[in-house]
Amino acid sequence: MRLRVILSPSLCSALMARPGMTPADLRIALFSGNYNYTRDGANQALNRLVGFLLQRRVAVRIYAPTVANPDFAPTGELVHLPSVRVPVKGRGEYRMPLGLWGSAKADLEAFAPDVVHVSSPDPAAHAAVRWARKRAVPVLASVHTRFETYPRYYNMEWLEPAIELGLRRFYNRCDALVAPSPSMVETLRSQGMNRHVSIWTRGVDREVFSPDRRCDQWREQLGIAKSEVVIAFLGRLVMEKGLDVFAATIAELNRRKVAHRVLVIGDGPARAWFEQAVPGAVFVGFQVGSDLGRALASADIFFNPSVTETFGNVTLEAMACALPVVAAGATGSASLVTDGVTGRLVPPGDAAAFAAALEPYCRRADLRRSHGAAGLAHAAEYSWDAVNQAVLDTYTSLVKSAPCTQPVK
Repeated sequence: MRLRVILSPSLCSALMARPGMTPADLRIALFSGNYNYTRDGANQALNRLVGFLLQRRVAVRIYAPTVANPDFAPTGELVHLPSVRVPVKGRGEYRMPLGLWGSAKADLEAFAPDVVHVSSPDPAAHAAVRWARKRAVPVLASVHTRFETYPRYYNMEWLEPAIELGLRRFYNRCDALVAPSPSMVETLRSQGMNRHVSIWTRGVDREVFSPDRRCDQWREQLGIAKSEVVIAFLGRLVMEKGLDVFAATIAELNRRKVAHRVLVIGDGPARAWFEQAVPGAVFVGFQVGSDLGRALASADIFFNPSVTETFGNVTLEAMACALPVVAAGATGSASLVTDGVTGRLVPPGDAAAFAAALEPYCRRADLRRSHGAAGLAHAAEYSWDAVNQAVLDTYTSLVKSAPCTQPVK
């Protein structure tokens, strides 16, 4: 017979009286490959989640790589994980956590989490899952991007089946997954990633993203006349965001002699390539806060050809600015855009079809207004508090179904 010890006395006591269980009884260890050193949509969602949890008195500890000058201050307590730069050309700003040992592992042991939340399938997350499974601690994985699609943008398509296999093994060792859109949930289930997949969607800050942020004077300062129709791109300038398809689509619009201007909001390692591929575009660089809201709302159409997103934060933000959206009919945008009502969904990678979808918006102000208004109404349904409550509910459900004891080796 093996001895057994209690994993979390305070939590097990709470579970004995389940009706009285509160968020303050929970301890969450969150593992992230990029929590705050480089700003992106995934870590913005994670920081908002942690802020929400802390407001509800949940104990949270974040384990992630740290750098001397991160893009923004982290929300919550951040524990350093050793890391190296990602060894992929054009992705050097990202870091790969190497594992879980030394002071970080000791900190995790002392923290004694009730749930381990992993947000990227890196070596540290694998180690965290192994640590949790040995101690019967439930694991939740949040899926933020289509990792298996990345190789196609770096001429390594042959890697995709192997990456998908690795992801399947990783995610099936977790107790549950959360994904940000119904289309992504369906994709994960069809790929056999896990049977227990629920939705952790995304919210939108209606103070930042609003049609009221539009500024014609700002456009004029960029050399864009009030009468010109502006097609916007928003995101990190990396090839997996569909920059090649965007450029080919703009070239097709030019061939069709469709009057328009291109506004690029964002920065990244592929900027030089994109500037050459879309001559005449206005690049305003990385924008945040009210400046970002002003830039996006000052466009007329939003074009998102990416297929790597699991949700498409930028698509929702554009809709909140009352912009009609032309997007790839893939995971993420397919769950946000109603084709023919708030924008158009186009087969991924088809530049000619994207141009055909954009052309009516470039030529017809009434169509832009009606589809933009419909998108604005739909965006109003996305509240951050309601969105993050779903994750807290998932934590609680996992803990209630988990054993309170663990075999001693």
